[in-house]
Amino acid sequence: MGEHMPSNIFLVGLMGAGKTTVGKVIAKNLGKTFYDTDQVIEQRTGVKIPTIFELEGESGFRKRETAMLEELSEQQNIVLATGGGAIVAPENRAILKQHGYVIYLRANVNELYLRTRNDKNRPLLQNVDVKAKLEQLFHARNPLYTETADLIVDTGHQPVTVIIQKIEAALNALESSCKP
Repeated sequence: MGEHMPSNIFLVGLMGAGKTTVGKVIAKNLGKTFYDTDQVIEQRTGVKIPTIFELEGESGFRKRETAMLEELSEQQNIVLATGGGAIVAPENRAILKQHGYVIYLRANVNELYLRTRNDKNRPLLQNVDVKAKLEQLFHARNPLYTETADLIVDTGHQPVTVIIQKIEAALNALESSCKP
């Protein structure tokens, strides 16, 4: 990592875990540029994520996501909120591990359900039993998030400010432990 705070910080976790909310504040506090892969894909394509899923299927979307991760991870001094499924592809996990410090925002299924149940912008949660789908995604992805992460923060019922304090404390500890 070198002798200082990691240049790039990547946030991973299921949809509704708070990656965008937390990422924006961390970026502001650390003077880094914030990106959200889904938002950048929407800006570039000019359509919403659900439309890409509809037209290109999940596999088409995942190809765009990998290309976006490759491009954004080449930058310096960024905080990146990744899509919930970004860690499924092994090449994406490799990109994240190689180019930055990965933080897994871990939330339980009940929390995620409360945050996402009315969200129409989440293609994987349309026309399904949302809670069952979240359970399935959590079981499939939790080991991958865990394996990729340098730091795991449980979001639980904690206010965003507490989550951010935990992350910044971990980054500060990292910084001081790297000093010669």
